Amino acid sequence: MFVFLQIVWSFPTVIFSLLMMMVVLYWLIAATGLIDLDILDGVFGIGAEGADAAGGDGGGLSGVTGPLMRLGLGGIPLTVVFTALVFFSWFLTYFAEYLVLRHLPGNWMHTVLGVATMAGALIASVFLSGIALRPLRRFFAQLKPLPARPLLGQLAIVRSPTVTASMGSASVEDGGAGLILQVRDDVADRFKRGDRVVLIEYFAEQNAYRVIGEDEFNGP
Repeated sequence: MFVFLQIVWSFPTVIFSLLMMMVVLYWLIAATGLIDLDILDGVFGIGAEGADAAGGDGGGLSGVTGPLMRLGLGGIPLTVVFTALVFFSWFLTYFAEYLVLRHLPGNWMHTVLGVATMAGALIASVFLSGIALRPLRRFFAQLKPLPARPLLGQLAIVRSPTVTASMGSASVEDGGAGLILQVRDDVADRFKRGDRVVLIEYFAEQNAYRVIGEDEFNGP
């Protein structure tokens, strides 16, 4: 255990160890529904259009979408891709340190080869991520939301701790496994987990729905 911790918190592994901590923290928060699975897609401008393009031939794609298409990862959320990149980079640098780097004489040699190891691990992790995640494209394609109009007026159950104008999630029964949707409410903290709400408006730019309470929707 001592050797493991020593390697984890030594250069170059420590760089990816810190990133791994960030990744784990993200997934813990995402599990509560407070942040979206595709949060990075929005940051890099990969929205519904990018997702549709992922199913095509990739012509005219730029930015992040193009490289993802070339790796066969189009349609997979960037958070999942980033998680795989960090994991494989950490894994490769850990064993490079364990098997080779820690046995080298002199700090300068360890530092130089450590930098080279980081670069090599990043490059290798790109291809390993492509191999590992490519089979999941069909799974994530099935998670794409249905067109907004048929869902308006549907009953949903809040699954996040609260619903605000910027975050919240709810589940909708569709006769199958159910849909997990992002929902919004102008009145902060009016709804909590387990409350019944109705989808009344779709925000395409956020891929989210405005909701009101079931009682309010049904009227007096």
